[in-house]
Amino acid sequence: MLILLPMDRWLERVDENVRGRKLFRDGQTILVAVSGGVDSMVLLYALHALAGKHQWKLAVAHFNHQLRGRSSDADEKLVRKTAAQLNLPMFVGSHDVKTFAKEHGLSIEMAARQLRHEFFAKTAKEMKTSCVALAHHADDQVELFFLRLLRGAGGEGLKGMTWGSRSPSDINLHLMRPLLNFTKEELLFIAKAQGVRFREDATNAQTDFLRNRIRHDLIPLLSQIKPAAKETILRTMEIVGAESELSLEAAVRWLATKKRPPFAKLPVAIQRLSLQLQIRGLGFGANFDLIEHLRLAPGQAISVTPDFALERTASGTVQTQEKRPVGFSVDCQKIDLATQKSIRFADSDIHWTFRAETGQVFAPEGGCEIFDADKVGRNVTLRHWRAGDRFQPIGMKSPAKLQDIFINQKIPRAQRHRLIVAESERGEIFWVEGLRMAESFKLTPSTRRRLKWCFG
Repeated sequence: MLILLPMDRWLERVDENVRGRKLFRDGQTILVAVSGGVDSMVLLYALHALAGKHQWKLAVAHFNHQLRGRSSDADEKLVRKTAAQLNLPMFVGSHDVKTFAKEHGLSIEMAARQLRHEFFAKTAKEMKTSCVALAHHADDQVELFFLRLLRGAGGEGLKGMTWGSRSPSDINLHLMRPLLNFTKEELLFIAKAQGVRFREDATNAQTDFLRNRIRHDLIPLLSQIKPAAKETILRTMEIVGAESELSLEAAVRWLATKKRPPFAKLPVAIQRLSLQLQIRGLGFGANFDLIEHLRLAPGQAISVTPDFALERTASGTVQTQEKRPVGFSVDCQKIDLATQKSIRFADSDIHWTFRAETGQVFAPEGGCEIFDADKVGRNVTLRHWRAGDRFQPIGMKSPAKLQDIFINQKIPRAQRHRLIVAESERGEIFWVEGLRMAESFKLTPSTRRRLKWCFG
């Protein structure tokens, strides 16, 4: 059971939070985000009561999400009236959140958050202030813990909100939370005792939102099992947060060190965080599966967008790879071996010479193959792999599907489509870039001319 402090202490607690956490400076202009609910209305009255002591200049910001029709308009009306009574400037924004969410493929909650923060950032810039006061409280923290836990967050996410953070819409704007150690029950008690008018959001009672199901179903159930469940969760968040910050500092130090300790010898938590930081620094989202793939499989690229893949080096550095479109290429080039001596095809240079058979043993050269020239023929076609292609590398008893050969050789799918294939005059494949020469075109005692085929 929560113990409520005497009423003469609640303002002192808010002031202690502000001073102890260095949330606001004396004489600062503060934009107070006010929805009309009990949390933000208590926050507004608290900061107004302390404004004279700290010479703060306050302004009220209200965003109408247009989600509840007349109820949303009534919220706005209450906030306007309160701002007028307190003689504070008022800024109002509004947007059709449902339409915006549908157009941008967002949930209602995420769309509302994005539009709301964009409005705060724009208003703060007009006011030439760098801070917004938000009314998040301890119960919000507990709900956020379960939201992030169910989404698979790590220590950084499970620590919850901080007293101060950067705005997601403007890195220069600071979001401050002076009520973060107040419970919802305490705020309701304060509002009733101080005569603070507020409006209840009817959507808070709906259980079609995950946050509301956590609020109305999960947390009350946990409180029945363990009466001090909220306090325990808040303490756990603080512990996890402190340990997460320590791990994060270690990961940052490792990344900044020129002569790094081997990546493989780092604790798993530091490995994961160092990869997460690098992935985010490259502009990509860092989920657990992606981090684990890079952590456990150095040198193996993994797609992150249609155009890019990421790969981790053995030393722990994450690199981007621009992907070429994967598909069968229609590029094709016919050549006359008798009249030409070289050609450039698909970013590769190929050149060839003929030599009469002398009976000498062929000594292999890097980047060259020797074929029976008469079996190859005069006219050759260069192209890429096509569906259904069959090829018989030297030493194999019979032809096989080129796709099966690629798979057995563990050639990446994207690379298969870039390899060059050479067809003989009769339409048989005598050479595939990166594979052994064809069995049917090798030198034999009956060979009269050699084709020396070099590539690179």
